[in-house]
Amino acid sequence: MMVVTGFGHVLIEEEGEPGCDPRPFLKQRKNRKYMGTQDDLAVVSAGMALASAGLVESDLGDRAGLYLSVGHIPFERCDVDPVLAASIDDEGEFSLRRFADEGHRRAHPLTAFRCLPNMPAFHISANFDLRGSYMVSYPGAGQVYALLDEAEAALREGRVDVALVGGVACQRNFLVEHHFRRIRPAVAPERLRDAGALLVLETQAHAKARGARIRGRCVRRSLEYRAFDAREALFEQVEELGSDATHMRRLELSLGPASLPWALSSSWGEGRAARVVHRLESRDGVLAESVWVSA
Repeated sequence: MMVVTGFGHVLIEEEGEPGCDPRPFLKQRKNRKYMGTQDDLAVVSAGMALASAGLVESDLGDRAGLYLSVGHIPFERCDVDPVLAASIDDEGEFSLRRFADEGHRRAHPLTAFRCLPNMPAFHISANFDLRGSYMVSYPGAGQVYALLDEAEAALREGRVDVALVGGVACQRNFLVEHHFRRIRPAVAPERLRDAGALLVLETQAHAKARGARIRGRCVRRSLEYRAFDAREALFEQVEELGSDATHMRRLELSLGPASLPWALSSSWGEGRAARVVHRLESRDGVLAESVWVSA
């Protein structure tokens, strides 16, 4: 049986609020210059999760796996404007030739490192020595359910002893807010949050063998997909949390793929609910539900 032995989350509530500081977890402080907000969120939430599982000082190596979903690519307007200005032709239209010849050169050389969606996984792996099997997916809330299936299979088959599973999303920025404004139905920027949340999963036998505290377990989980015509409007995303099927409330904040692990980490970490029910109807056709109970 798969059990939760650790969890950690970071949620930046308001725009302009100080971000999280990953430096206490970095093996090489000089790598800080390559990190963007999504990397900070990933490293800090991973460090918190491993610490709560009693694993932050452990030699994890190839017996630990990482299963991470990363949100939409973040980009600030100050990074975009110089690139765009150098890519406009004499008629005021965007020119792919000018972009290829000059526009892309106007971007700061470190910007790509801070935006690439696989970088959060790299920074977690490099700083906590996770060298086992892995899976990285993008960018919706339902992707974490697929990651849970993959992590459970890896644990059951003995490919890893520990699985770090969760999501991270940097959403309070120009590019992601623009994306959510233009899709239909639109998502107001006020609902978006920067968030990271991760769970440490093990088999019950392995957790007991190392004397770990079992925090909780998943007692039911389902994942389905409903096909739709992408030329039409996407579905409106509906995400609900509660303690049982009759006491559900809609989650008004949009946390991207961090939502499910955040719900567990915040509820169990703050002692607010022993039982957590999560339901999702995502805008990209994912139907998912899970029920979790604390130990």
